[in-house]
Amino acid sequence: MSEDTIRLATVGRILSRRWRLLVALAVAGALVGYGTSLLFPPRYTASASVLLPGQWEQRELLTQAQIATSSAVVDRAAAALGRQGAGGELRDRVSAQATDGNIIRISGTAETPERAQKLSDRMAHEFVTFAARIAGGGDPEEAAGPEALRQKVRETSRRITALADAADPGRTVESVQARTTLEKLRTSLEEAMKKLDEADPANDKADMVVMGPAARPTGEAPPTRAHLVGGGALLFFLLAVVGHLVAARMNRRLRTEPEIAAALGTAPLGTVDVPEEERAHGPGGRGPRAVVRRLLGTGTRWDLPVPHRSGDEAGRRIRYRRVCARLVHRLPGSRRLLVVVPDGDGIARRAAGQLAAESEGAPLPGPSGLPGSSGPEPPALRLVEVQMSRPTVPDRDAESGALVVVSAGSWTAEELAGVAEACADGGHEVVGVVVAGAVRASGTGPAGGPSQDAVPALAARGHATEGPV
Repeated sequence: MSEDTIRLATVGRILSRRWRLLVALAVAGALVGYGTSLLFPPRYTASASVLLPGQWEQRELLTQAQIATSSAVVDRAAAALGRQGAGGELRDRVSAQATDGNIIRISGTAETPERAQKLSDRMAHEFVTFAARIAGGGDPEEAAGPEALRQKVRETSRRITALADAADPGRTVESVQARTTLEKLRTSLEEAMKKLDEADPANDKADMVVMGPAARPTGEAPPTRAHLVGGGALLFFLLAVVGHLVAARMNRRLRTEPEIAAALGTAPLGTVDVPEEERAHGPGGRGPRAVVRRLLGTGTRWDLPVPHRSGDEAGRRIRYRRVCARLVHRLPGSRRLLVVVPDGDGIARRAAGQLAAESEGAPLPGPSGLPGSSGPEPPALRLVEVQMSRPTVPDRDAESGALVVVSAGSWTAEELAGVAEACADGGHEVVGVVVAGAVRASGTGPAGGPSQDAVPALAARGHATEGPV
C-alpha cells in the first residue's frame, strides 16, 4: 500500500490524464439515471395549509403535525376518496410540517396533478374534522364541569336579581345597601366567568381553518428525470475519481531505485532516461481492447508524476555509458551477459536496446571516469523477455550473470522477487539492476546513431532474441 499523501495535484492528474474515461463513465451514469426514471412514473405534490388560531407552543404544533398524518386521518381521507383500505399506501404519500405563524402544511403526492390536489385538500379537511372532534369529545365529567359552573352562575344571578327586586327600593338605608351589595356580587360573578372563559385553552385552540384549496402543481416532484440523470452522471464520476484514489492508495508498485534493487537482492547500477515518444505499445497494442484503451486514455499510467524534460541526446547517452562502465567494472572478465526485461515493459526494452547500442559503440570510460581513459571491453548482451505472472529464464550457458532492466513504478516487490528467483533457478546471478524512466524529449540528438536502432542492435549482439520461455 502506498503511503503517499493524496493531494489536490493527484486529483488534477486524474482529471487531466483520465478525462476521457471520466466522461465515458459520467455518460454511462446519466444513461443509468435515465433508465431508472423510466421505471418510476412521475409524481406531483400539492400542499394545503391549515391555520391554528390562538397561542400554540412549538411542541403542540409538532403534535398536531403528527395527528395530521396519523392513521385515523389517512384512513378517513382514503375512504372519502373512494380508496377504501388504501390508508397504508397513502400514508407513504402524505406529510405534514409545522411552519411559522401556527400553520400546518399538509402535502400529498400522486401520479397526476389533479389527484395530488384532491389528496391534499381531503387530508386538510379530515384533519380539521378530526381535531375538532378531539377538542369536543374529551372526558364527559371533565367537559361538564365548566358548563355546570356557568349554569350555577346564571342561577345565582337570577336569584340576586330577585332579591334585589324584593328589597324595599330606596325607602330605607338598609335596603339601598343590600341592593348595592347584591349588584357588586353579580358583577364579580360575571367578571369571574369572563376570566374563566378567556383562560379556557379550548376556546383559543378551536375552529381550525383551512386556508383555501391546494394549488395544482405545475411540475414534477423531485427526484425528476433531470435529477436522476444528473445524479447518475455525478455519482459515476465521483465513484471513478474515488476508485482511482483508492487504487493509488493501494498501489504497491516500486518507484525508487533503492526499493527495486532491494526487491531483486542486487545493487543498483543507475537510472537511464527513455524519451516518451519512443515508447512502444507493447504486445497488446492491437485489437479491440487496445483500441478501447487508447480511446479512453487508459493505456498510459496516471499515477506517475509528469515526466520531466530531459536534456539532449548526448546527455542521455552519457547516462547509458556510465551504466555500461559500472557493469564492466563490476564484472571485468565477463564476455556475455543475460539482460532480463519484463514482457510488455516497453520503456525497459527501449532502455535495454540503447544500453546494448552504447556498449558496442565507442570505448567506455576507464576507472577515472573520463571518456579518454580506456577501460575493458564491454560484454555481449543477450535479451530475454519474461512473463511477470510466471517468470522463467533460460539455463545458464556462457553468461556471467543476469542484468535486470525495469521501468520505475511498473512492478511490485513480489513480481521482482519472482524474477530474481527465476534467475537463480536458471543458474544466473543477478549482477545489477538498471531503472528506466520516461522523459519528455527536448529535440533530436546529435549524430550518434538514432535510438530507434537500439533493439535490432541488441538482437545482433546476442545472436538470438528470446521471448517468454
